[in-house]
Amino acid sequence: MGLIKAAVEAASSTLHDQWKEYIRCEDLGNDILMKRVSTPNGIISKDSAIQVAPGQIAIIFENGKVLDATAEDGIYTFDQSSSPSFFAGQFGDVFKEMWTRFTYNGGVSKEQAVFYINAKEIMDNKFGTPAPIPFQDWSHPIPNQMTGTMSPLRVEVKCFGKYTFMISDPCLFMSRIAGTATEYRKEDITEQMRSEVIGAFQNVLNELGNSNHKVPVLELPSATDEIKKTMDEKVFDQPIRDRGISLVGFVVESVTLDDESNKKIDKYELSSNSFMQQGSLVGDYGEALKGAANNPNGAATGMMGIGMMNMASGGMIGGTAQGAFQNPGFTAAQTNGGAAQPAAAPAAGEGASFCPNCGTPSNGANFCSKCGNKLN
Repeated sequence: MGLIKAAVEAASSTLHDQWKEYIRCEDLGNDILMKRVSTPNGIISKDSAIQVAPGQIAIIFENGKVLDATAEDGIYTFDQSSSPSFFAGQFGDVFKEMWTRFTYNGGVSKEQAVFYINAKEIMDNKFGTPAPIPFQDWSHPIPNQMTGTMSPLRVEVKCFGKYTFMISDPCLFMSRIAGTATEYRKEDITEQMRSEVIGAFQNVLNELGNSNHKVPVLELPSATDEIKKTMDEKVFDQPIRDRGISLVGFVVESVTLDDESNKKIDKYELSSNSFMQQGSLVGDYGEALKGAANNPNGAATGMMGIGMMNMASGGMIGGTAQGAFQNPGFTAAQTNGGAAQPAAAPAAGEGASFCPNCGTPSNGANFCSKCGNKLN
């Protein structure tokens, strides 16, 4: 028993009447994945016509066994005396396997039907992560001073997007999920597929965030090709493939960071500015200096601690804060018993001038900075 492809002109009105039954299926659209079509008595007579539209696969069953199948559009004559034709193109091997192995037990005698399977790409399937997913963001690396290495900033993201799929193995699709149902719709598998797509996508994120890829978190929507390539290479969508379904397209439309991750990035951006990085140290340095100056009994100890803080910072504080904390009236070396001493007066003959009242260097001022005596 098999299908014989009719000539193109056989669809004309005169030849159309020669067929006992004319079996066809309306366009399956984007929602129907499989539909069963038969005659009123469940028997497909010899010389009946079976039409296969573009984007359809037709599989003829009799008592639960495959008689013939085709994925090529056209009009076929059903001939019970012929061998299976398998005009299937890329599905030839699959259909031959179905013919020899595929069976549903318990079928009644002489029950025949054509199962039309949607071979088009099924569009507009949405997905979204119900909870934030961890991601290693290498666009905000964190230096490790102990090892001299860089580590990614750990953030939590929510992703939303769409995917497309198509039935790639009719045998697996029917044997695993569709069976011989009168109609199998996309909505029958949508929730299960969405959960598995999210699981596969989370595995992809782990790959894209590792040291080999280092995809920035905010650039995930533009990494469509890399996402699909990684998913295919690592076969993260294996549970979906095991049902005879393949993911074709995968698009991330938006990426949203949770509040804590946004705060992390804000702090990172703030501290990445070298001035701001050193500014907090300079502030601490200044507070320590003021504390030492206000403690007449422990000023020397305080100044020693400041020096140690500067050494711990690799000299950064000293280099940054040198101008801010220099005082022309004192030098760091001139301490005696914890009290800072006035800087030495310029030697005579160097153009120096002093207050005649207290001897304080005038430095060109009109009044003495210590006693207020008028100098000029």
